[in-house]
Amino acid sequence: MADHFEQEQPSGGSLYMSISNTIVRLLREYTGRGPTKARTTIRDNVVLVMLDQTLTKGEQSLVAKGRADKVLEVRHEFQEAMRDESMAKVHIDPDLGAEIFILDSAPQRDGGPSDADA
Repeated sequence: MADHFEQEQPSGGSLYMSISNTIVRLLREYTGRGPTKARTTIRDNVVLVMLDQTLTKGEQSLVAKGRADKVLEVRHEFQEAMRDESMAKVHIDPDLGAEIFILDSAPQRDGGPSDADA
């Protein structure tokens, strides 16, 4: 399946746009609303798609009422439901995982350990 993706998809900037558009389309199909912005970054074998303003109006209402945990729970279910289709669109073959944290702003550098030290 990876070879099929690599042969069909364009290279360079249009590859990034193609991945972003695919993920936005999948989210729209599964949740009824797609994000307003998407940006794909590829570094080595890691593909990261950053999405802005993804919550539906109902999810926004739940968050405002202190029920963010329920929104996260449902979003996790959407991710599970979309897994096979998104993997077919973006090559994800090896058994690898990642934990990604989104910060409000860039961390201050204090001379602590670098990425290489982790």
